[in-house]
Amino acid sequence: MVALLRLGRRPWIDYANLVEERGSASAVLSDELTSHTQPGDQTGLFAPADTPAAEDLIATARVDLQRWTAQSMQLVTVLDPAYPPNLRAVHDRPPILFIRGGLTPGDAKGVAVVGARTATATGVKRAQAIARHLVDSGYTVISGLAAGIDTAAHAAALDKRGRTIAVIGTGLARSYPPENRALQRRIATKCAVVSQFWPDSPPSRRSFPMRNAVMSGIALATVVIEASHTSGARTQARLALAQGRPVFLLGAVVDTQPWAREYATRPGTHVVNDPTEITAALERLTGPGSLVA
Repeated sequence: MVALLRLGRRPWIDYANLVEERGSASAVLSDELTSHTQPGDQTGLFAPADTPAAEDLIATARVDLQRWTAQSMQLVTVLDPAYPPNLRAVHDRPPILFIRGGLTPGDAKGVAVVGARTATATGVKRAQAIARHLVDSGYTVISGLAAGIDTAAHAAALDKRGRTIAVIGTGLARSYPPENRALQRRIATKCAVVSQFWPDSPPSRRSFPMRNAVMSGIALATVVIEASHTSGARTQARLALAQGRPVFLLGAVVDTQPWAREYATRPGTHVVNDPTEITAALERLTGPGSLVA
C-alpha cells in the first residue's frame, strides 16, 4: 500500500476504493504502472512530484515500514481487521492510518467532542462534563488534540481513566500545537493517537479539514461544544452529517451562532443541553438495525 501511495497517480480516497475492489494493493499498483493515468494533485501532502520505478517504490516502502515500526508506529490499511470499523463504512475514508498506541474493539463505541480553540471557560467546563459522562457511560472520547475544547475533552477522559483517541492533522512524528506534546505522548501511551498523513507531515490549512473527516468517520457521532462560523468544529459537523453520522449541538451554540441554528433544522442534528441527552439518543440510534456500530 505504501508503494502504491508513493506512486501518487490518484487521490488517496480513490485508492481506498480501488484496493477494496481488487482486494490487494499490489494488484492496483500493477494496474497503475501499466495504465496511462496522470498524476493527481496531491499538493505535497501525500505524494512526491516524481514517479520512481516500481522496484524503488517497493524498496523505499520496506525501509519506511521498518523505520516506522522502530518508532512505535503501526500502519493499518483499509483491508486490515484493525482498521476502525466505523471509518471503513464512510465514503471518504483514507486507505491507510498511522497509529501510535493501540485501538481496541470498544473504541468503535466512540463519540467526537469538538469545539473552539479559543474556548471560553464555560465551554471548557461543558466539554469536561460531557467527556466524563461519556466515559462513565462506556464510550471512548474522540477529539483532535487542538487547544481549547479538544484539550479539555482529552484530559477529562484520561483523568477519569477512560479511553480517548486523538485524531491529528499532522504526521505522528509532529505535535501541533507544540504545547500539547506531553498530552499527545500521554494519549499514545494509554490509548491511541491516529493520523492519516505521512509521519513527518507538517500542519497545513488543508490537513485539518481532512483530519475532521477522519475524526467524524471514526466516531459514532460528533458533539459540538462551541464553534464560530469559521471553526473546524463547524466543518466537522457538516462532514459528519454528510457521512450519515448524528451531530449534537449544545443549546448554547444554537442560541449564539447562526450557522448552528441552520444546522439544527437538518436531519441528523440534535440540540441538547445535558450530557445524558447525548447518550440516551445514541442508545436509540445505535441499537439493532442501526447503520453504525
